[in-house]
Amino acid sequence: MRRFAFTMIELVFVIVIMGIIGKFGVEFLAQAYKNFIFSNVNNELQANSEMAVELIASRLQFRIKDSVIGRRSDDFTKFEAPANITAPLIPEDYDILEWVGSDIDGFRGDSLPYWSGIIDLDPSKILGSNTLISPETNTTALNTLIDILSNGGSGIDNAALYFIGSDSNVKTGYGWDGNVSGITDQNATMHPINSVLGQPTQFTTGNGVNFAGVDVYEYYQLAWTAYAVGISDWNATGNETGNLMLYYDYQPWNGDTYLTKADGNTTKSALLMENVSTFRYNAVGSIIKIQVCTKSLLIQNEEYSLCKEKTVF
Repeated sequence: MRRFAFTMIELVFVIVIMGIIGKFGVEFLAQAYKNFIFSNVNNELQANSEMAVELIASRLQFRIKDSVIGRRSDDFTKFEAPANITAPLIPEDYDILEWVGSDIDGFRGDSLPYWSGIIDLDPSKILGSNTLISPETNTTALNTLIDILSNGGSGIDNAALYFIGSDSNVKTGYGWDGNVSGITDQNATMHPINSVLGQPTQFTTGNGVNFAGVDVYEYYQLAWTAYAVGISDWNATGNETGNLMLYYDYQPWNGDTYLTKADGNTTKSALLMENVSTFRYNAVGSIIKIQVCTKSLLIQNEEYSLCKEKTVF
């Protein structure tokens, strides 16, 4: 019986074909794996950066527009209104964005607003130079809400009023200068207040200085916290990646800063996103544009970057 086998030429062809398949097959699998890693990283960064800019924008949406500043983290005493941070100033150096937020949660209330936004200017109803009457306001319910939102850190007696239409001075009117005494003059833009026990529609002065000779306007916004956003914890290896942080529950009109409360305690903060390489903002009038950029290493030390932007009116 005759037996057949591969010839040498056939074996050579088989080896060559297997080599070709092996070479391109490995490259195909490697590229497929790389695309899979890229897709996962891209989806994660897209979701995280989108969440970060949306959260910042949701807080900025209810800002007191004249209160927004940019601050230098390396020199706390230097701050400017964002529209003023142009040449010869270097915008990138003002890496902390700060603003005072209007209490939108209290204004919405549960079924009715907890503060009405209206001061009764009828001379016959004014009780004294240190008392303001705000019809339909409920400081008792508002105090409970602020206590819950701040996790026990603040209350109505930490709040302040901003009179709509009044003069606004970003340098001296909000307490951004970090003076531990806070605002001690009711002629400033923010007006520290206290509640009156048993009188939920009344505000009294919160700094011992009354409203005598002070311009009081009919419409107001109530604020109990400022906010700050910036990158902290830069990578020790020198790579420009860090944690994007949101600072809250602090009152600059009472002497607090975005890092330290007037009583020496650390200001509360929340992590918005990790591995952030850039946080930028610019302003045209009262419109603010924010940008968050992040970096991530793919396989073989390849770097992938992604940026998200949001304009807030």
